[in-house]
Amino acid sequence: MKFMQFIPLLFMLACTLPQMPGQKYLGAKYVPSPLGEGYGYDSDPLIRDDAFDCMTFVETSLANGNVNKLNKIRYVDGQPDFIKRNHFAEYDWLSNNYDLLENVSSQYGNTAIRTVTIDKKSWFKKMHNIDTNFEPQTIELEYIPYSELKPINNVEPLVVLFVVGKSKKIDIIGTDLAVSHMGFVLSGGKILRHASSDHECVMDTDFENYNAKRAKNSNNLGIVLVKIK
Repeated sequence: MKFMQFIPLLFMLACTLPQMPGQKYLGAKYVPSPLGEGYGYDSDPLIRDDAFDCMTFVETSLANGNVNKLNKIRYVDGQPDFIKRNHFAEYDWLSNNYDLLENVSSQYGNTAIRTVTIDKKSWFKKMHNIDTNFEPQTIELEYIPYSELKPINNVEPLVVLFVVGKSKKIDIIGTDLAVSHMGFVLSGGKILRHASSDHECVMDTDFENYNAKRAKNSNNLGIVLVKIK
């Protein structure tokens, strides 16, 4: 077969290979809460590709930069509204994206349960002075303790949520939290791709070393591994 005959085949193979999520955003700056509804209480834009925090980086990457897909990930019923936003990774973000994401932590190590009560009403009031009718919700989040974490060797990208113990800021923010950071695990568990506040950009880092550093703090409990369906 002549070389020119290989070109369509190579192009077809390239199109079928999964692109690693967030690759085109590497190097973008870290900005806390860069997205909003484009109006009202949080008038930041619905989408951007130049700045991220850890959550909006994962969300925008999962949506592949499509604003309609992004809205479905970020909001109940895909309707941009600050009250309907999936603010809490361990609670509404996971449960409202069950069609896209699945907690598969038990496939990668012995798991434990972090019980957390999310008080959205108190959080909205203390942090944003907004009155709502939400009732406190207690959930059980399955995670892998750092002591039980084995080599991941994942083929497909996974979303990783970093789990912490009881928040020391409950009185300030109005609620407990279980998830403090998120990103993607790539390349057989070797790479963490995330928007880093420490380095102020979207970057790749060694996943094993990152976990080892976090594990030195006793309030850092472990990780949740989430399959992208």
